[in-house]
Amino acid sequence: MQLELLNDQGQATSKVDAPDTVFARDYNEALVHQVVVAFQANARQGTRAQKDRAVVKHSTKKPWRQKGTGRARAGMTSSPLWRGGGRIFPNSPDENFTHKVNKKMYRAGMAAIFSQLAREGRVAVVDSITVDSPKTKQLAAKFKAMGLDSVLVIADQVDDNLLLAARNLANVMVVEPRYADPLSLVFFKKILVTKGAIEQLKEMLG
Repeated sequence: MQLELLNDQGQATSKVDAPDTVFARDYNEALVHQVVVAFQANARQGTRAQKDRAVVKHSTKKPWRQKGTGRARAGMTSSPLWRGGGRIFPNSPDENFTHKVNKKMYRAGMAAIFSQLAREGRVAVVDSITVDSPKTKQLAAKFKAMGLDSVLVIADQVDDNLLLAARNLANVMVVEPRYADPLSLVFFKKILVTKGAIEQLKEMLG
């Protein structure tokens, strides 16, 4: 598989050989869907909590007598059938949302995403992405000159200047190959990969 090599103006100057094991896999929609959903589920935090009838604030007084009123029997206002009562099966803070995905499946899913993006022309290669100082303005100007408004940069090395310059840009994300995730690959319009990162991706996913 060959990918375009872009210069500082975003123009394709030549082609770069990329490993077929990462950028020329068949697209498996079911596997990609499973990997993306698992990544989102594993990022969830079990912070929501609801009260059952033992915890909700209520009076223990019987609302009315058992017989003779013509109404249904009621013992406490904390009943789940009552407005303001407790929940029958409340959500607990320790709720577990994790999905298990085998390493082999995850690698195959990531490679399938990279391959499909490469076929769609959304993956390109650059020699390197660097900035002289941690200034967001410099990095924004660099991507504007390349004609990119939504880009994920996968660099073999991310220094402090590049990290600080990119973190305040809404549609820009800079990561090392080991931190590339399936959701970001699908979300961003363009994926820029440095030459050094290609070799790392080959070791990780090949």
